[in-house]
Amino acid sequence: MERNHTMMQFFEWHVENDGKHWQRLKERAPELRAAGITSVWIPPASKGQSDEDTGYGIYDVYDLGEFDQKGTVRTKYGTKDELIEAIQVAHENDIAVYADVVMNHKAAADELETINVVEVHPEDRSKEISEEFEIEAWTKFTFPGRNGKYSDFIWTHEFFNGTDFDAREEKTGVFKISGKNKDWNDQVDNEFGNYDYLMFANIDYNHPEVREEMINWGNWFKETINCQGFRLDAIKHINYEFVNEFAKSMIGDDPDGFYMVGEFWKSDLDDCRQFLDSVDYTIDLFDVPLHYKFHEASQQGQDFDLTTLFADTLVESHPTNAVTFVDNHDSQPGESLESWIDDWFKQHAYASVLLRKDGYPCVFYGDYYGVQGPHPVEGKKEMIDALLYTRYHKAYGEQEDYMDDAHCVGWVRRGVEEFPNSGCAVLLSNADMCEKRMFVGETRAGEEWFDYTNHQEEPVVIDEEGFGVFPVPGGGVSVFAPRDEQ
Repeated sequence: MERNHTMMQFFEWHVENDGKHWQRLKERAPELRAAGITSVWIPPASKGQSDEDTGYGIYDVYDLGEFDQKGTVRTKYGTKDELIEAIQVAHENDIAVYADVVMNHKAAADELETINVVEVHPEDRSKEISEEFEIEAWTKFTFPGRNGKYSDFIWTHEFFNGTDFDAREEKTGVFKISGKNKDWNDQVDNEFGNYDYLMFANIDYNHPEVREEMINWGNWFKETINCQGFRLDAIKHINYEFVNEFAKSMIGDDPDGFYMVGEFWKSDLDDCRQFLDSVDYTIDLFDVPLHYKFHEASQQGQDFDLTTLFADTLVESHPTNAVTFVDNHDSQPGESLESWIDDWFKQHAYASVLLRKDGYPCVFYGDYYGVQGPHPVEGKKEMIDALLYTRYHKAYGEQEDYMDDAHCVGWVRRGVEEFPNSGCAVLLSNADMCEKRMFVGETRAGEEWFDYTNHQEEPVVIDEEGFGVFPVPGGGVSVFAPRDEQ
C-alpha cells in the first residue's frame, strides 16, 4: 500500500522577481519531501512579455529561459538550465513535477499585421457590433532571438481568431478575426455567449496546423524538462476537442505514467461534469466548487451549515477526478478571481482536503510560505505541517462521517495494518466548543489519541467498545490520532 500523495502549487502570484525561483525549488525539495509533499506544480516555464511576467502572458513556448528575447534571457523564475537542474533534484527527492501549460493565447508579438476583423460585444461575443473593418494588430510572432531553433513555426493572424487591440486607432475591444473558416471555437464555455476569447492574441484550435504545432511542442516540452505531468491553464476557453486530443497525445500508451489536471474555473458542478464527459475523463480537474464552499463557509461563519460542506462538489461526485485545494494564485487577495479563504477557516479547509479519503489535495505556496506583493499574508507552515504529517502517517483506512450538526461535524479514518498507529478522528466547529462520540474500532480500545493540532492538551482514551469522545474548540479544528509509539 502506498503512502498518501500530496501536491504543492510551488508559487504564488507575487513571488520575488529575482530569477531564483527554480533555485528555491532545488533548495527546498528535501524539506518538502520530508513534510509529505510528493509532487509540485511549478509555474509556467516559458518566456512571457518580460522578466516580470508570471508566465501567463506567454510569448514563446519554446524559450524556457534560454534566449535573449523580450529584454531578458531568464524568465521571472530563472534559466532553462536552472529549471532542468531543479526538476532533477526534485526527482532525487522522490517528488514528481507537474508543469503549468498555457495554450490559450500568445502575447507581446514581434510585428504588426493589417487584418480584417469584426468587433463583438464584450459581454456577448456571439453578438457582432460592427461591420467588417481593418485594424493593425500585434499578431505576428517570429521569435528572432530563437531563430528557428526547436521549431520554425511562425505565428500570424491566420492562426488566431481574436485579438483585443487596434494599434492604428489605439483602441481596445474584442475583435474577431475575419477570414476563411474563421470563427470562435464552438467547444468552449458559453459564458459571455462564447468564452473562446480571453486575452491577447487568441489561438485558433480549429486550425489543423495549430493543433499539430502545439502537440509537437507539448511532446518536446515534457521530454526536454523531464516532468511527470501538466497542469492545463484556462481550459474552459480552449476547444474541448483539442484538450482531449492534446491530453491523449501527452499520456500516450501509459495512462498511469503522465498526469494531467486542468483549470476549469466554474463553481457549478454540472458544468464540471459536462466538461469531464466531453474530454472522456482523460484529465482531472481542480475542485472549484469545493473552493467556493470553503469561501462561503469562511464568510458566513456560524450561519454556514457545515453538513453541506462537501455537497455539490467534484470530490463528492467524481472523487477520482478531483484535485482539492484551498486557495491559489488567482484566488489570492487582489487577483483576478479573488475569493480568499479567511484565516479562521484555513485550518478547517486544509483538514478537509488533507485528511479525507477522496481527492488529490494541493497545498498552496502562498498559504505555506506566505504571500508577497501589495496584499501580504503570513505563511501558515507550522499549521499545515501538522496536517501534512497526519495525512502522511495517520489518514488511512475506512472513513466514517459524522455530519449530523450544522455547527460541528467530524469524520474518522480507521487506519490500516500496513501503517502501525494509523487512523485519525477529525472535528470542525464554526460556533461553540463541542464534542462528538465517534467509533474508531474495537481493536483500538484503551489507546490514547492526541490532538495533532495542539488545541487539546488532554488525550482521548478509547473505550472498550471502540468509541472516543472527541472535543473541538469553538470555531476551531481538532485532529486526534495515536502517537507513533503506543
